[in-house]
Amino acid sequence: MGLFTDSYDLFCIPLVMRMIGRIYYPKIHRDVDQKKWFEVPTVIASTMIGVALMGAVIGQLVFGRLGDRVGRRRVYGVSLVMMVVGSIGCGLSLSSLTPMVFVSLSFFRFVLGIGIGGDYPLSATIMAEFANKRTRGAFIAGVFSMQGFGILLSSLVSMIVCFVFEASGDKHKLRKPSGLAPSTNVAPVPPESDLAWRLILMIGAIPASMTYYWRMKMPETARYTALVEKNTLQAAKDIGKVMNVPLDTIQEDVEIINTPNTRSAYSNTYPFFSHEFLRRHGRDLIATSINWFLIDIVFYSLNLFQYHAFRGLMTPKKDTNIYKDAMQIAKFQALIAICATIPGYIVTVYLIDYVGRVKIQAGGFFFMAVSLFAIAKVNTGGWGSNQDAGFIILYGLTFFFSNFGPNTTTFIVPAELFPARFRATCHGISGAVGKVGAIMGSIGFMWANRDPPNGLGASGTLTGMGVVCVLGFLVTYFFTRETMGRSLEENENVDELTGVWFVRFWPHKLWDQRNEVNTSERMSLY
Repeated sequence: MGLFTDSYDLFCIPLVMRMIGRIYYPKIHRDVDQKKWFEVPTVIASTMIGVALMGAVIGQLVFGRLGDRVGRRRVYGVSLVMMVVGSIGCGLSLSSLTPMVFVSLSFFRFVLGIGIGGDYPLSATIMAEFANKRTRGAFIAGVFSMQGFGILLSSLVSMIVCFVFEASGDKHKLRKPSGLAPSTNVAPVPPESDLAWRLILMIGAIPASMTYYWRMKMPETARYTALVEKNTLQAAKDIGKVMNVPLDTIQEDVEIINTPNTRSAYSNTYPFFSHEFLRRHGRDLIATSINWFLIDIVFYSLNLFQYHAFRGLMTPKKDTNIYKDAMQIAKFQALIAICATIPGYIVTVYLIDYVGRVKIQAGGFFFMAVSLFAIAKVNTGGWGSNQDAGFIILYGLTFFFSNFGPNTTTFIVPAELFPARFRATCHGISGAVGKVGAIMGSIGFMWANRDPPNGLGASGTLTGMGVVCVLGFLVTYFFTRETMGRSLEENENVDELTGVWFVRFWPHKLWDQRNEVNTSERMSLY
């Protein structure tokens, strides 16, 4: 439910900004393109998106480190409280003046972002440490798939709220701007519409509150208790409590505290970011961070600005009222979530423990690149210039392969590669670098997407995204290590030279060659 809340809060903002533009920028500029009517200035719109993502960067770094120092359970509760406070605060404002509304919204979006950022490393670490090696990938992917349902809920809630407010609103103030007299330079909106967008934001506090209640009823993870707090007896008791079965029926899970790999992890005392840490885990940390950075550039750009892709199928703003305008964006966002986003998550859940993380991630990047290059080819005339069935299918495939691909695996792999006492910290670092990519992608999209010469235009922007996906494929193939089928402790100790070598398959080839030489030398002695 934490990731469900995260995606609801992050991806409802395009709908909200559409409504805010109508309310606080209602002037009709008849001398400019009608597509640009009622738009929030680019600087303000990019700030509203950027502050939440910047808060997420800070939250991932701070809460990730605290999760390793204080404990996953207690720190997770704090991040959920910040999400509740931030969600409620987003619906409040210190004044009815436009500047103060945006200042207040920015502040609480920042607080919300910190809570969301904290949820990422803690949710992934908690799920990884509760799961066994056979089903761990599906377990974590299932939790992360709630992101898709959160995106869907943000669309459904927006449509319901707008429908109710429209049905009960003043019909005179719901007139289409195109139906106003030529002398009218302000499009009227119902005063209660200022409450509608606030309500959409505040509803995000409900799932976060429910998550807090359920999470506080669970104990600390057994791996943290055994390997970090070094209390193996309590760890065994906690496993039985969570599973609600006798210890002898969950022997594999209990054995995590008494295996050679676990004893090795237990005895390792090298500090974080030491030479030994970098030797063992440096390459993995770099690889997970870069992969997350690259996918978030594309993923957030595509999700936050879906309405650009369907512009040709939407009713122009001049021919619709504030509620119908928001509802049509929500409708297309829900359509993509149902037909592409959620199916991508579901396929990942079923296949990740059979196909493997690296293959799914590399394949996702590859097919995203193909789809984006194809879309760029047919959109040379700008957004909405070609919106036939082929365009819609290609656009949907981009979302499908992002979720049956790197968007899911970049969340999973950092939770599986690192030692228990650094696990949340390293996941937080990887995610924070990813959110920097999200900031660059979403804000960069707003500026690059403008028509030439002020920007790259639709085709150039999509081509740039495709290039980013190609880079992601290369980083995944050459630098990312597979974690499927091994326990967390086995992943930690599988190859102590992995941090030294940067290309994934080089160490194995060198060791194979060395073993062949040694074998030949021994055979010659006989």
